[in-house]
Amino acid sequence: MAQEAPQNLANHTRFDPLFHFFTLPVFGITWIISVVMLFLHPGFFSAWGVVLATAATIAVFKIRLYATKLQDRIIRLEERLRLLALMSPASQAQIEKLSIGQLVGLRFACDEEVPALVQRALTENLSRREIKKAIKIWRGDYSRV
Repeated sequence: MAQEAPQNLANHTRFDPLFHFFTLPVFGITWIISVVMLFLHPGFFSAWGVVLATAATIAVFKIRLYATKLQDRIIRLEERLRLLALMSPASQAQIEKLSIGQLVGLRFACDEEVPALVQRALTENLSRREIKKAIKIWRGDYSRV
């Protein structure tokens, strides 16, 4: 299997081609077509087509959102365990103060950077994106979609 390119802030975003470039466009186009059909041929079935297409489109987005939230919860657990191993006992109480977004951002930081970044994240209330920008030595996450 080919080695993936090292990740960094510029290239860490992942796309699932079947979802992002097929499923989403198909549902979006279907919703547009159903609205056009309602205007061209008003009636109960055309209106129901818009309702059905809307429900299906919302379902697709919600399914994706649920998967992403689950990944965030797993990352939160992994990062809390990692921080327990990397931080001093006196600093470990700070782990609970980190938001899920901050923990998700910290997953890209190398072990040596983590304690200082945790303190910065808490004192400056850094966002996920700001934490990622502050990372000097990037630790790739090749599993997330």
